Amino acid sequence: MTSTPPATTAALKKLLLRWAAVAVGYFLLGLIRVLTGSQARWYGCPPKAEQRIYFANHQSHADLVMIWAALPRELRHSVRAVAARDYWTKSSFKHWLTSAVFNVIYVSRDRSADEDPLEPLIDAMNAGDSLILFPEGTRGFADEPQAFKAGLYNLAQKFPQVELVPAWIANVQRVMPKGEVVPVPVLCSVTFGAPIHLLPGEERHDFLQRARAAVMALRHV
Repeated sequence: MTSTPPATTAALKKLLLRWAAVAVGYFLLGLIRVLTGSQARWYGCPPKAEQRIYFANHQSHADLVMIWAALPRELRHSVRAVAARDYWTKSSFKHWLTSAVFNVIYVSRDRSADEDPLEPLIDAMNAGDSLILFPEGTRGFADEPQAFKAGLYNLAQKFPQVELVPAWIANVQRVMPKGEVVPVPVLCSVTFGAPIHLLPGEERHDFLQRARAAVMALRHV
């Protein structure tokens, strides 16, 4: 009896993992639609296959899945969410889910002093990917977003030609309340607004205030 060559076994394993990632992606997409209704509202711009940075409020770990599910299928492969390495690689399953299914970009929150937190984002942008960014940096629990951190401003400086699309994610924090392990069906939506750009001579504080206001303006659309 002949044995399967190691290279063939490795290729088969890789193919099976890829199929598993696709299957899990479709399962999560269906689950999100059942639990939330997954309403995508393109209020200020249409969905386009062009490089963009989508930036949104952040109240739940499910935000990543919610905004991913709101994108048309043809855009999902080229739009990558930015996620905290320490949380999303804490277990093998979380690591596989975020890397194989969502193709996220990990950033370190406990980085060294000489480490540029934007480097993996810049590399992805240079490769032609779009980003999903949560400029608050961490989840908030108030009705209004926390102050935005400087990353969005720095990326706007680095890539002035890229559209910055604000988004408001509504109600997703109620799907998985803090301390609960069973999701609760709640109607949710993602509203995408009109793109913004960094204005000539605009200071960091002013830009971040304007970007935050653009997200908040979508709450009642």
